[in-house]
Amino acid sequence: MARADTPQPKKPRRAPIATAPRDGSLVRVALRASEQGPAELDTVRWAKSATSGQEGWVAFDSDPEARVVYSDGELAYWLPLPSQTAPARPQGGAKPANSEDESDGSAI
Repeated sequence: MARADTPQPKKPRRAPIATAPRDGSLVRVALRASEQGPAELDTVRWAKSATSGQEGWVAFDSDPEARVVYSDGELAYWLPLPSQTAPARPQGGAKPANSEDESDGSAI
């Protein structure tokens, strides 16, 4: 359980699929329920086929020989992926204590 004074991470906001980045970066999307299955989330990127020129949302884990591609109409909304950068460490934090027997790195 989180303490009351601990800041909670911001919950990503849903955004219309029309506002999703179309620069090839990965995003999380919500698939609408259909005959193929229930609503679910997938990770996709916008791509253009080199052979046909068609564009669409390509599933991140799809096989190069059998790509899974979604149209805007199949997607309810998109979310940004969590940041891959580590949170900044506070300045002036605890420093490791110096130990005479490990000061030269030969204590292995």
